[in-house]
Amino acid sequence: MRYPCKCGKTLSNTQAPNDIELSVFTDREWDDVINIGMIDSGDLPDPKYFVWRCPDCERIYVFDGSRLVKYYVPHSLEELAGE
Repeated sequence: MRYPCKCGKTLSNTQAPNDIELSVFTDREWDDVINIGMIDSGDLPDPKYFVWRCPDCERIYVFDGSRLVKYYVPHSLEELAGE
């Protein structure tokens, strides 16, 4: 799948491994994976959401399947210090 980042970079997860797609599980989901023993079998489930990070601007995109549901824009720590 390909997706255009707001910064202009085209993000893609077609190459494996890649630096775009992150494997993100909630703590509860990960606890289920461990308790069911999926780590030992190597049969990890897909996370509920797919999370991508742009390597240029570091925006985070959250997909439900192939549908974008949210995106996050990073802010500098200096911006927080000015509050």
